[in-house]
Amino acid sequence: MPTITQHAPGSFCWPELASTDANAAKKFYGGLFGWTFNDNPMGPGEVYTIFQLDGRDCAALYNLRPDMLSMGIPPHWASYVAVANADEAVAKAKASGATILKDAFDVMEAGRMAVIQDPLGAAFCVWQAKGSPGVGVLSEPGSLAWSQLNTPDPGKAKPFYSTLFGYKTQDDPMPDGKSYTTLLLNGQPVGGIMPMPPNVPAGTPSHWQSYFASADVDGTAAKATSLGGTVLVPPVDIPGTGRFAVIQDPQGAIFATIHFRM
Repeated sequence: MPTITQHAPGSFCWPELASTDANAAKKFYGGLFGWTFNDNPMGPGEVYTIFQLDGRDCAALYNLRPDMLSMGIPPHWASYVAVANADEAVAKAKASGATILKDAFDVMEAGRMAVIQDPLGAAFCVWQAKGSPGVGVLSEPGSLAWSQLNTPDPGKAKPFYSTLFGYKTQDDPMPDGKSYTTLLLNGQPVGGIMPMPPNVPAGTPSHWQSYFASADVDGTAAKATSLGGTVLVPPVDIPGTGRFAVIQDPQGAIFATIHFRM
């Protein structure tokens, strides 16, 4: 498929891994998804790694800084959402009850970004592209295919994200009697919101979860285990949608893998 060169505002455009061992993360994800990588110096002793899939940017990686570790921030995957103007997105989010964790700032010539925490505690980033539009591949095996907010209060989360990014929402029943909310951008599904899964430990804060596409979810889960990962949710079917599994990498970051059935 062709390389993606731009992302519409409201699209999830960049998954970013914060780890405690970047070298080990490269080995794990390279073995799991076939990613290669380019290291880019960020400053004294700091490196920002761009993962690539068949030569196209697909994700990023950096080591958690000492100040982040001292705050108790664990290894995690962060979700970036494309916006036309990062400063305006920050102002709108703040007016809707969000906490601004990092105000809008320039990332050299690549773009402008901010880190925002929604009213329920889930953190995400906004990205105003300049030199770098975001990932160059989506929904192919080994690339980002879906982004999902797990939250104890979807009813409060929906209006926040709809106001901020212009999403329409579609609620569909799940087998447990609760609803799954699909976020629609210009009529197309771009992400979802669901009640906190029952297997999540009590007290887990709201969070965005990145799903990476797989042609064989069972095979991906087995390979993750062989590489030192832990399968938190074994491969399971989503009626009428596909099959997925939730995995924790060796450093503790959690992600999911999914195969959508057309």
